[in-house]
Amino acid sequence: MESKKRCGIFGGSFNPIHNGHIAIGSDLLQTGFVDEIWFVVSPQNPFKQQCDLWDDELRFDLTTKALADHQRMKACDVEMHLPKPSYMWVTLEELSARHTEYQFVLLIGADNWQRFGRWYRSEDILSNYEIGIYPRPGYDIDGNTLPENVHYLTTGLYDISSTEIRERLKKSQSVKGLVPPSIEKLLEKLNNIIMND
Repeated sequence: MESKKRCGIFGGSFNPIHNGHIAIGSDLLQTGFVDEIWFVVSPQNPFKQQCDLWDDELRFDLTTKALADHQRMKACDVEMHLPKPSYMWVTLEELSARHTEYQFVLLIGADNWQRFGRWYRSEDILSNYEIGIYPRPGYDIDGNTLPENVHYLTTGLYDISSTEIRERLKKSQSVKGLVPPSIEKLLEKLNNIIMND
């Protein structure tokens, strides 16, 4: 029997996606832990304020364009068609039911792992899915204390934030080097629409 492809689920607001997200994805693929990564664009994260959140379709479109040149990374809009707020347990179960040819693996930052116990049905996620944790500045994880199906993966640390990009756009400053060239000009063109919406 052919083994299933391992697909990493990298959830986020991607408000907007930036070079740090893509670099982490590339690093995670290089570890060999997963075969491909789906960037799941979340319409509503239960732990985040929603006031600065751009339109769902815009964030998904930007994520799709930003990943167009990366064969093993793609945008996924599954959570836009599920009840809100978005719970990762529901997302993983939906994807597993829809795409039986894949083995889904959850990819989260060390910051999210530290509060993972507060996630909806976190025990069910742990019981049914592997988890890969990537480093985040200021969050130390002892790999020796992790459950058997949770793995601490080595990736770079990237000091870029979506908040910084939104702030730069508000001030009409360049975002060159912070986002892929494929969406840089688009973001600068959209700036007036986004900021005055």
